[in-house]
Amino acid sequence: MITDAAAGVTRAPLEALERRAASAHELWSSGRDPEFIRRQLPTVEAALRYFAPEVRHAERLPETGPVLVVGNHSGLFYMPDMWITAVAIVRRRGIDAPAFGLGYDLLFAIPGVESVLRRFGALPAGGPAAEQALAADAALLVYPGGDWEACRPWTERNRVDLHGRKGFVRLALRTGVPVVPVVAHGAHHSVIVLTRGERIARALGLDRVRVKVMPFLAGVPFGVAPVVLPPLPLPSKVTVDFLDPLDWSGDGPAAADDPGLVQARYDEMMGVLQAGLDALATDRPHPLLSRFGLCH
Repeated sequence: MITDAAAGVTRAPLEALERRAASAHELWSSGRDPEFIRRQLPTVEAALRYFAPEVRHAERLPETGPVLVVGNHSGLFYMPDMWITAVAIVRRRGIDAPAFGLGYDLLFAIPGVESVLRRFGALPAGGPAAEQALAADAALLVYPGGDWEACRPWTERNRVDLHGRKGFVRLALRTGVPVVPVVAHGAHHSVIVLTRGERIARALGLDRVRVKVMPFLAGVPFGVAPVVLPPLPLPSKVTVDFLDPLDWSGDGPAAADDPGLVQARYDEMMGVLQAGLDALATDRPHPLLSRFGLCH
């Protein structure tokens, strides 16, 4: 149980992080640095080889123009699915083309981390940044499920859980841009999450920086431990599949204020992503064994 005294210990640091996260939303100019990305890309791709990445149907992503890319999210903070997808977008559209991704507020509140993320093209979720990125003809990668989905229990590894977050639908309807679902499989086989720990997160006040979880994990070298003692990720094969684009432009910008239509488009995306994940899970049911060629 988290005592009031323990929660009090976290109060001052969280207040400081909350202030930094709030100020991050005021800055649209991302600081994306194509030359930095060009230098770092070989290192990122070398690290991703640990997960034997496979990208399918990247040609479904438009080569130019604004596009909202919406994915399911797995793998805790290792996020191999996000990195593989981001690299695929950059390879498809070119390093110099505008491409951004929305990230957790907490990441932008950590000194030193924010500047690196912005050079890669990360933007804090929420606020005007997303619409401004699309107005600049960018590809914008979003994971609506956020930490809630990325930290779901291992028993739910083949389940899409966007946690009812519909901001991406309203964004797509307001801007009228094409929406490309992208589904990833295998990333959540690389970590064994036992529980999200949402009650602990709430007791610690982490919701002040929009963090909803404090998961407990199982793995090497710490056995069962909280996320502050993370295990080494397992070398599970990660497959990313770009699905057929969705065109919601006919609904018009006013549809963003229609709760019924927003819910219908959300349900459509959930169905598309879950069907895509089911297909990948059927095609490659054991990503860890697949990584070593022990099964398909």
